[in-house]
Amino acid sequence: MARRGLAAAFQWTEARLDAAFGARHNPLHQLGALGFFYYWVVAVTGIYLYVFFDTGTTEAYDSVEYLTVEQWYLGGVMRSLHRYASDGMVLMMAVHIVREFAFGRFRGPRWFTWTTGVPVAGFVLAAGITGYWLVWDTLAQYVAIATSEWFDWLGIFGERIARNFLTPASLDDRFFTLLMFIHIVVPLFLLLVLWIHLLRVTRPAINPSRGLAAGTFVMLLALSLAKPAVSHPPADLALVPTALQLDWFYLFPYPLMDATSYGAVWGMTLCVTVVLVALPWLPPRWRAAPAVVHLESCNGCARCADDCPYEAITMRPRSDNLPFEREAAVDPALCTACGICAGACPTAMPFRRRSALVPGIELPDLTIDDLRARCAAASAALPATGKREPRILVFGCRHGAPVEGLASSGDGGVAVVTQPCTAGIPPSFVDYALSRGLADGVVVAGCAEGDCEYRFGPDWTDQRFARRRDPYLRTRVPRDRLAVVWTADGKALRRAVADLKARLADMTTDAPGGDARGAVGGDAPAVAAAASSGPHG
Repeated sequence: MARRGLAAAFQWTEARLDAAFGARHNPLHQLGALGFFYYWVVAVTGIYLYVFFDTGTTEAYDSVEYLTVEQWYLGGVMRSLHRYASDGMVLMMAVHIVREFAFGRFRGPRWFTWTTGVPVAGFVLAAGITGYWLVWDTLAQYVAIATSEWFDWLGIFGERIARNFLTPASLDDRFFTLLMFIHIVVPLFLLLVLWIHLLRVTRPAINPSRGLAAGTFVMLLALSLAKPAVSHPPADLALVPTALQLDWFYLFPYPLMDATSYGAVWGMTLCVTVVLVALPWLPPRWRAAPAVVHLESCNGCARCADDCPYEAITMRPRSDNLPFEREAAVDPALCTACGICAGACPTAMPFRRRSALVPGIELPDLTIDDLRARCAAASAALPATGKREPRILVFGCRHGAPVEGLASSGDGGVAVVTQPCTAGIPPSFVDYALSRGLADGVVVAGCAEGDCEYRFGPDWTDQRFARRRDPYLRTRVPRDRLAVVWTADGKALRRAVADLKARLADMTTDAPGGDARGAVGGDAPAVAAAASSGPHG
């Protein structure tokens, strides 16, 4: 229930951001890429700050103050960019975690990406906290003492770390040299863990769109100029800091330490970590059967492997006597049963009649032959072709806007066929539905652009329809009888269906003889039928 509520809240917010900025520049669709963008801003500005930073008990504070006050026009801006980009990285990471949880994208083969994301959070927080130490103001003093006492509570060190902060004489310059080393090494390890985090993701998006990147940087720069990052008074180990302004993005655990105990915070940290790591298996989830390869129909073209979102399909040497070099092989542990591979297979042709419709690869629970049968059944439920009302067949995605209600909405003339992902429907099925008279028009509906449940559904479908990716949609298919809508909004989907019906009704009125279907043969303009939040013919 909580996840459904969160998912609904995200969908509502994303629909408004799509309308305001367009799906391509919606930040909620590019949280991971924005996290990387903030990382690189932090890295570049950190290198500049390092050039002027002095590692000493008094020099550290003085060098930061020089950058902030005397070199405010560049060093101060760099420090502020460093600070606010670090906060932005935490924000993107937190929203990304909540969003993936809300949409259930942490189970099955996605467990690896989810669990490797847990140490990413730890490294990000560690890098930020050590950065606050380096300033060596009263905030750094408070954080250093609290962190040292927190680790001392474990009792695993030979000597108490906090003893280094008892008096001014107990702290020397070597501490800052070590701290600078840690502050540099931790982000490097973070980059390594991020690489591991994306190992099982095909074509990971690590760069936001140019427009979004430019807008984000302008926002950071404006914030840096309007509210520059400044230091607290210099640290003094002879005094106890009292008035502090915490950075709640990084330092939220410290008030908990003051309000409870170091042991309680360790316990909460351990519990949260264990729950996050175990979440993909709590409770166990039923998994659909993975895709299967039929070697008698597989020609080793590798289209299924190219289109798989999670590298679950590899090409290996042929194991039978057919005259092909390679064959597809499915790793069940990585397969999400999205069916995109079947949509990419050139042998998944519904026109086949003389032999059984068995493509090179398909889902055993949702075969291509079953898809053809469901198309026929859906068409049979539509009004007779002699009636004037256009007959619409909707190919829908189970994770986009709800399509099931279209057929029972009372409008009539609409039938629905669903698949786990729209890209799992071969383009030839659109041709089949129109050329065989199963419907007068076809609507292809799926997840909102940039928010596909299986990552590439809208992209691959758009490219296939635009004849930029195999298998192509044939040029003979009349594009004016096809609408494509990528949205999670049921109202937008209903508008797309209504618009296509109105267009077909106008065509019927204008056509000689009033044939509702019209001709589907011949070459039609190869226009891409794609949409971000509304229908395009």
